[in-house]
Amino acid sequence: MATEGAYRHKKALGQHFLHDTSYLARIVAAIRPEADDLMVEIGPGLGALTRPLLDTLKHLHVVEFDRDLVPRLRSEFPPEQLTVHEADALKFDFASLLPSPSGGGIGGEAAFPKSAASGESKLRVVGNLPYNISSPILFHLADYAEHIRDMHFMLQKEVVERMAAAPDTPDYGRLSVMLQARFRVAKLFNVPPGAFNPPPKVDSAVVRLAPLAAEAVPYQDAQRFAGIVARAFGQRRKTLRNTLKGLIDAEAMAGLGIDPQRRGETLSVREFALLANETC
Repeated sequence: MATEGAYRHKKALGQHFLHDTSYLARIVAAIRPEADDLMVEIGPGLGALTRPLLDTLKHLHVVEFDRDLVPRLRSEFPPEQLTVHEADALKFDFASLLPSPSGGGIGGEAAFPKSAASGESKLRVVGNLPYNISSPILFHLADYAEHIRDMHFMLQKEVVERMAAAPDTPDYGRLSVMLQARFRVAKLFNVPPGAFNPPPKVDSAVVRLAPLAAEAVPYQDAQRFAGIVARAFGQRRKTLRNTLKGLIDAEAMAGLGIDPQRRGETLSVREFALLANETC
């Protein structure tokens, strides 16, 4: 089993490795891996979560950016168990892990049977995400929502609370809307700093994201939706009449049943979709 040994944690990469076995067990219990799952772990580090996952999984993909950790992972786990992708998760093509229709893709159809319910293989994504780039990674993964079954991540507690926040609450913002437009977001449990080495200066939390059906939030243009959300939260103290000026007028908002005197933080995800569709 690989240990930390002489490895030096890299502050620039936001490395805080979970080592508390009780919390590792809780995470694995929340994920509920099954042998044939098509799973990818982002940032496996020294393999603390990788090992218990491979107690159940036949095979696991991992995406690791730290070139000093890649050979450690490859030396501990045989390639038939673990495929290590030395890459930046922010640029990684997660769809490349899906089996090709002919069965010749990574892993192949035999290794990852199709789901009887969906008729296709779906990715399960897990990881202890670097806190300094967690939001960009989440937005990147949202582009692959149609290929994803679910995601379980360890993140800064504050970020998780923003992800799962309800409208008209202090934590509700752009991140909340953009993720809840694509995923059902559920905070699972908190993890204290002492569970990590080195301990971070903030509390952490585990979150589950499950993709929604395409029709759940029926915006017509993803870029227009993102633009409306960004404008609405760009100046939180201003009303929609002001923040969306030039995109949609007050009369059109009222026609949708949305008071133009409201602020963006009071709108539901569906109301943002209505506004975006009106501007298409």
